[in-house]
Amino acid sequence: MTAFAFQARTFRSLHDHRNYRLFFSGQVVSVSGTWMQNVALAWLVIQMTHSPLAVGVLAFCRFVPFTIFGLFAGVLADRVDNRRLIIGTQSLSMVLSTALAALALTGTVTLPLVFLLAVLSGVAQVFDAPGRQALTYQLVGGDELPNAVALNSSLFNMSRVVGPAIAGVLIAAVNVGACFLVNALSFLAVLAGLLAMRTSELYPVKRGVRATVLGDVREGIAFVRQSPDLRLVLAIVTVMSAVGFNFNVILPLLASSTLHTGPRTFGVLSAAFGAGALAGALVTATLGRASWKGMLVGLVGFSTAMLVLAPLHSVWSCGVLLFLVGGSFTLLTANANAIIQTGAPDHLRGRVVSLYLFAFAGLAPVGGIVAGWLVQVGGTQLAFGVAGMTGLAIAAYGVRARPLAPV
Repeated sequence: MTAFAFQARTFRSLHDHRNYRLFFSGQVVSVSGTWMQNVALAWLVIQMTHSPLAVGVLAFCRFVPFTIFGLFAGVLADRVDNRRLIIGTQSLSMVLSTALAALALTGTVTLPLVFLLAVLSGVAQVFDAPGRQALTYQLVGGDELPNAVALNSSLFNMSRVVGPAIAGVLIAAVNVGACFLVNALSFLAVLAGLLAMRTSELYPVKRGVRATVLGDVREGIAFVRQSPDLRLVLAIVTVMSAVGFNFNVILPLLASSTLHTGPRTFGVLSAAFGAGALAGALVTATLGRASWKGMLVGLVGFSTAMLVLAPLHSVWSCGVLLFLVGGSFTLLTANANAIIQTGAPDHLRGRVVSLYLFAFAGLAPVGGIVAGWLVQVGGTQLAFGVAGMTGLAIAAYGVRARPLAPV
């Protein structure tokens, strides 16, 4: 494959769809700002408490809205204009980030306020996520959806590189408040892109007959229960969400407690994970289709790298392993996401995606507390080790169940 053919295949959705280019460009800026805020928020809690468990509580606050509202958010995404929904959720997120910046820059921030704003931001995100996923289908259509999903993962993980790296420098040079302010301003980019879209070029979506909210939720669950493919994907993602995807808790503690370093190293480690995740996303985009094999390879690679990472105490060796963890993580999640979306009919896509997001983040509040407790009991070594062993166990289950779910 020539370099030109590789580029054309990898970035096909961006080349073919103006609306998707606007969406992608705005998200590059906005999601980078979001990662800056995530890093700064975790570091702020460490500075205020010096407690691994408090970082776990922060994760609980960020993700508990997914547990409470996750299943209902998909119903909303199936009922309303997804572009307008995202304009609303992104505007709310900008207001909350502005409030957090004002508190931090004026020195009036307190731990309860941090936790409260984390919960409110999580509420905005839980309704934003299924709407954003459903909008992707409207931007590119069904044929190019796997490519667009992988490109979305690439921008998300490119932002994992840029955001934490900038955050580490800003925290060290100024303070965490500067990160919150930059994030608030970054939402202007995605809002501008959404407002500039040509609605006439959006792919139409068939809306089903509206029942009650609970009836709509049950319809989405019933569809997934009848699909062995989707059931297996959701089972794997649920287990890994509970014990394996708690980087927002473990990475700041790896930097501060295990490696005894500061915010710049935390930013570098987060960026190393993001660089690997970006590489994995570009590989997935180039392949152009969702596959069970890709998801399983990502799961085994992720779990193995976590086990190797557990006993390490060198910044550079941890960075290399986190690069491998990030690449495997994206290979796993991008394939899982695409399998879920392509397996759902138009009128159920928001609800099926919300079930995936519930599996991905619904147990994260518990997982965050457990990760903080594991670090407090046995250091990051124990947390990484438990995550790696659990991942290999669920991979073995997936291999055994594979004949039941050919994807």
